[in-house]
Amino acid sequence: MLHRVNIAGLTIDPTTNTPIIILKSEVDDQAIPIWIGLLEATSIASALQKIKFDRPMTHDLFKNFSERIKVHVSKVEVCDLRDNTFFAQIYFGSENEQFSMDARPSDAIAIALRFGAPIYVDEKVIEKSKLGNETIEAFDNSEEGKKWAEYLEKLSPEDFGKYKV
Repeated sequence: MLHRVNIAGLTIDPTTNTPIIILKSEVDDQAIPIWIGLLEATSIASALQKIKFDRPMTHDLFKNFSERIKVHVSKVEVCDLRDNTFFAQIYFGSENEQFSMDARPSDAIAIALRFGAPIYVDEKVIEKSKLGNETIEAFDNSEEGKKWAEYLEKLSPEDFGKYKV
């Protein structure tokens, strides 16, 4: 089952200074944090704030090209989470065909924003991303690794809502 999500905010992981996008389910307010790259975060933030640049950024260029060849984006879907890596699909349509392509969630979201396309997350991704009561295994058994495991164990969705766009 797919859950339609909204972008609840962008924040920075205080430990790694890595941007995080927070997706929130429209149905149950379940938050899904996805760590993304700085360039993609900038692209998403500029689209959310409707900032226009003199020259097109990569995602804007992609939209311009797609419109030129009469292809639109109907939706994007964060479809899987494997080995701490999120996977997404972008669904396209044209006069003659419908097709989808694999993408990083950050790129898919940046493109969806430009096309006004809905964003969905598969229920299995929501389930896999929950930090339930299971024990977090630390592969790094050093003191630093143990501190990270403890930090991640205590993390809650509310911790990500500190900086909204």
